[in-house]
Amino acid sequence: MVSLAPRLDFRQTQQLVMTPQLRQAIKLLQSSNLEVSAFVEEELERNPMLEREEGSAPAEPVQVERDSFEAASATTMAEDGAGPLEADWSSSYESGDALYPSSRGARADSWDEDGRSLEEIAGERPRSLRELLAEQARLAFGDPKERLIAGQLIALLDGAGRLAVPDSAIAEALGCEVGLVSGVRARMQRFEPTGLFCADLRECLAVQLAELNRLDPAMQALLDNLDLLARRDMAGLLRVCGVDAEDLSGMVAEIRRLNPKPGASTDGEQAPLVVPDVLMRRLPDGTWLLELNPETLPRVLVNRGFHATCQTGARTKEEKAFVAEKLQAANWLVRSLEQRANTILRVAAEIVRRQEGFFRHGVGHLRPLILRDVADELGMHESTVSRVTANKYIATPRGTLELKYFFTTAIAGTRGGESFSAEAIRHRIRDMVDAETAADILSDDAIVERLRAEGVDIARRTVAKYRDALKIPSSVQRKREKSAPVL
Repeated sequence: MVSLAPRLDFRQTQQLVMTPQLRQAIKLLQSSNLEVSAFVEEELERNPMLEREEGSAPAEPVQVERDSFEAASATTMAEDGAGPLEADWSSSYESGDALYPSSRGARADSWDEDGRSLEEIAGERPRSLRELLAEQARLAFGDPKERLIAGQLIALLDGAGRLAVPDSAIAEALGCEVGLVSGVRARMQRFEPTGLFCADLRECLAVQLAELNRLDPAMQALLDNLDLLARRDMAGLLRVCGVDAEDLSGMVAEIRRLNPKPGASTDGEQAPLVVPDVLMRRLPDGTWLLELNPETLPRVLVNRGFHATCQTGARTKEEKAFVAEKLQAANWLVRSLEQRANTILRVAAEIVRRQEGFFRHGVGHLRPLILRDVADELGMHESTVSRVTANKYIATPRGTLELKYFFTTAIAGTRGGESFSAEAIRHRIRDMVDAETAADILSDDAIVERLRAEGVDIARRTVAKYRDALKIPSSVQRKREKSAPVL
């Protein structure tokens, strides 16, 4: 018999409550240094308990213990001659009246273990041009080398969308071939908005016209003589373009419809110059020194003297509650900024340690790296590492790069050994196919068997995906092509 009588039950459950302060901390972690600075300025105006910290000296450099790094690739570090990594924890706010319990021992993943996305927690925000380009680059480039080059090109972009640095200089800085940089740059010129990453106006207009399938020889001649157009020398243009006056008028009208500064068109604002969050330099003994960029660190502290005055002068319950609320908000902001700074530096130091081969020898020495590797080493959640590396840049001897571009896909080994780079696997598949004969065409299953024999744990669908990305036809189509008689 089912009882329908009312009753009281007691149940004990655990639930993470997203307070406004917790939402704020998560948003600060995801935001770029410019967005954080703007937010802090707003808080300084809203909260009388906050004041700007002026003239504070950074903390003394602290050497990161070598023992914490022994878990990953000690062999690689020994081969590269890598010494202990050093870091300057210059994010301390423990000066003056800003003496609060340190949050360095706290787990940053307590912010986001409920699994919700930042958009659900902190609300949507408009994305910058560089964020849009970074997203397109991650979709366009599977090769980790190309993705890293793309990150450098994005960082070098000026407000108009121009990239005046020659490919040879970028290649030298990254330690790779000039042709690789040129190829990445050419593909990125077709990103939205079209015409970015060009050296000058002529190239910018040419890319846009090519996208519209309007870059014929006459139009190319017009672009090569833009100085004549600027002087309104129509007779000279008619001569060099080899067209009549009506065609020339139409060509000029087409050019006027193009965007001469595509970088300034997104959200009506020019893309701001990249200001690195982390500075990296090599010391005389060959080790690396990492420090937070003091120009990007918003330094605020609680005005204890003003708080004491307000607390003494508060008469009503409402006034006392207002003072207590503003003090709590000020304390939380200072702690959140300190934790954000420390988390960025910890993640950056781990990335540098794992990708030290790139910094010493160039882009060809990028190693497989996923978010989980860094998260497990630092005791963080993967989503925390993802947010830390988004919109954060590090200035290195090889250029200023977004932290997110150092992550590359890894394929596990069958014998529990070191993981394999996805790019290395793609190259191996390409080599296998190139070595085929008409009598010995490899199916996807056969490629899987060969890779597993070489110690690579890979699924057939992954091989098929890589083969499609490499524009390699199916085994049936390859057999037809290689069996066809040569005419």
